[in-house]
Amino acid sequence: MIDRITRLYTKASLRLSDERGDVPGWVLVAVMTAGLVTALWLVADTQLKTVLQRALTSVSKP
Repeated sequence: MIDRITRLYTKASLRLSDERGDVPGWVLVAVMTAGLVTALWLVADTQLKTVLQRALTSVSKP
């Protein structure tokens, strides 16, 4: 019985140590995030500049 448990533990630990993760999934998330940021930047560039300028002006005024 102990021998069987030892073999099962060894197999499980080898499988867990061989796990590499979901690399293509993370690449897809990174690429989609970059695409969303680029799309938002292209659409709202002037509005974002205006908001930033107003915020900086309101902070710098005495």
